[in-house]
Amino acid sequence: MDTSDDASVYYLDEARALVQTVDIITPVVDDPYLYGQIAAANSLSDVFAMGGEVATAMNIVGFDGCHHPRSVLKEILAGGQSKVQECGGIIIGGHTIETPEMTYGLSVTGFVHPQHIYRNNTLRIGDVLILTKPLGMGILTTAIKADMLEISVVEKVASILAELNYKASHIMKNYDVSACTDVTGFGLFGHAYEMSFNRVSIAFDIKNIPILHEARAMADMGIIPAGAYTNKAYLSDKVETNIPHNDEIMLYDAQTSGGLLIAVSQDDAPKLLEHLKSEGLTYSSIIAEILPLGAKPLRYE
Repeated sequence: MDTSDDASVYYLDEARALVQTVDIITPVVDDPYLYGQIAAANSLSDVFAMGGEVATAMNIVGFDGCHHPRSVLKEILAGGQSKVQECGGIIIGGHTIETPEMTYGLSVTGFVHPQHIYRNNTLRIGDVLILTKPLGMGILTTAIKADMLEISVVEKVASILAELNYKASHIMKNYDVSACTDVTGFGLFGHAYEMSFNRVSIAFDIKNIPILHEARAMADMGIIPAGAYTNKAYLSDKVETNIPHNDEIMLYDAQTSGGLLIAVSQDDAPKLLEHLKSEGLTYSSIIAEILPLGAKPLRYE
C-alpha cells in the first residue's frame, strides 16, 4: 500500500503468488459490447503491469434496468468475456445490482512467480521509460460523451482503449526491465511520480511522448476533463516544465485503459522498443530517462 503498487500479490509458495485487483468504470462509448471490452481491458491491466498471468475474473455490474433492456447487459458482459478469453482467463461469476448509473468492471485473479514481480518503484538510475499507448484518452472520451467526434475517430479511440496490455507484458519479460506500471487515472505524470518514489528524478522528452492529435485539437477547444486539472494541482510543485498549457495538460490527463510505462536498461531499450512495434504496438516510444534525485537533464525538455 505504501508504494501504490498496481495490484496486490499474495505469496503461495516458492513458484506461485496470487495477483489480485479490481476496477470499474462508467461507459466511455455508446456501443455496449465495446464498453464491455474497454472496461475489461482496464481491469485486467494491473495484473499485466505486475508481470502476472490472468487466471479468473468476476463481473461487477451496476445496471440501469429502468432505461436499458437486458440485451444491453448481455452485450456488455459478452464484450468483457471476449477480453478475458483473449488473455487466457475465464469468467467464473460475478454480481449485478440495479443502479441509476451504468458501471462495469472485473475483479481479477492471476498468478506471478514471486521472484519475477514487476513493482512500480524499483527503477534504476540510467534506465529509460517506454510508454506503449498514446495519451489523450480522458480528453477524447469527454469529447465522445459530448458527441463532438466523427465516428472514425470514435472507432480509433475505442480500438486503443480495448487493446490489452497482455502482449506488451509478455514482451517486456524478455528484456532487462526494472519496474513497470500502467497509466490510468493519475495521468502520465501522476504515475511517473509514483514510480520515482521521491528517490530519483525523471526527465521527459516531450517530443517523444505519443499524444493523439485529435486530443490536442479538443484541448485547444477547451475540452479538458476536471480530472486533468485535479492531477495537475496535486503535482504542480513536483514538476518543472516550460511547455504550452495545452501540451502540458495532456501529461496530466486521466487515462482509461492506458499503456504500460516500462523502465528498462538503456542497452535493452532499443531492442524492446523494436520488439513492441514489430508486434503491432506502434505507438510505443522511449519518453524519459531516470536521473539521480534533483539532477537536471542534459538533453530533455
